[in-house]
Amino acid sequence: MTKNVIIEGPARAEALEAAPSPPPVHLPGLFTFEAAARHLNFARAAAEMGVTPTAVSRTIKNVEAQLNVRLFNRTTRSVSLTEAGASLNAALTPALALIKDSLSQALLATEQPSGTVRVNSSYVAYRLLIEPHLASFFENFPMINVEISLDNQLGDIVNAGFDVGIRMGKNVQNDMVAVQLGAVQKRIVVAAPDYFLERDEPETIDELLKHNCIRQRYSVGGRLYDWKFEDRGQTVQIDVQGRVIFDEMRSVLDAAIQGHGIAFILEDFAKQELANGMLRQILRQHFGLDGAFHLYYPHRKHMPGKLRAFVDFMRAANRTETS
Repeated sequence: MTKNVIIEGPARAEALEAAPSPPPVHLPGLFTFEAAARHLNFARAAAEMGVTPTAVSRTIKNVEAQLNVRLFNRTTRSVSLTEAGASLNAALTPALALIKDSLSQALLATEQPSGTVRVNSSYVAYRLLIEPHLASFFENFPMINVEISLDNQLGDIVNAGFDVGIRMGKNVQNDMVAVQLGAVQKRIVVAAPDYFLERDEPETIDELLKHNCIRQRYSVGGRLYDWKFEDRGQTVQIDVQGRVIFDEMRSVLDAAIQGHGIAFILEDFAKQELANGMLRQILRQHFGLDGAFHLYYPHRKHMPGKLRAFVDFMRAANRTETS
């Protein structure tokens, strides 16, 4: 017959004191483990933390030794979490995020936000909305650094280690906050003067079908951008054709300057080239309207001070009457 033993009073306290305590693991080691688990790549984790891959590998080995458990499976080609590593990462990630937020909140209280803001943006958004204001931002926040990654992929900024993303439109994941940055963007039709040396300039939207138009995809492998125009209160779409397609607007702009065809790009993005005569606007009575760019970042109870400073400053710097 099995007996139930109940320990009460001093005996219970003595039993608890005798129970083995978890081995001590320093907080930097746990942050290193979280970064390595998120990237599943020691080199990328090292780049994020500003250390060498060797330092990350050494730290992970120390954590594994302290816990007496293997956290990663390593081969010459890949890194993956063991079952114990996956379990630890699932429990540890929200706890470390809370610690980071608490520290950021403490820094914010001193009115001296500091650290590195990691930004993921398309090139167009960066050039139009961020680049013109960086110098002023650094003057106002001397303790904040900015790391910017430029691409056209609308990825998971949290898993990729970014604090904030910038993209057109506000269709983001449910756990994200989207904040408008600047006004609605206007698209216009442009071409280099040399393109019309042996061609007639189109006078109507339909005549674009007779020309070589430079197309653009939203991203690698994504769908082509539609040429939609506002025409007397109606939206008119035309299926233009062309011999070259890019997944980035600056390449579309360069191709237009070189006379490879007609482009449909953001008016603000081509402002300098229009002013110096490298491009000229055609079909002036017709234009397209894109959405506005948005900053988006994870919804948090306590927003890190460095991120709050960056978001508030860039919103104010790009504020217009129509934004």
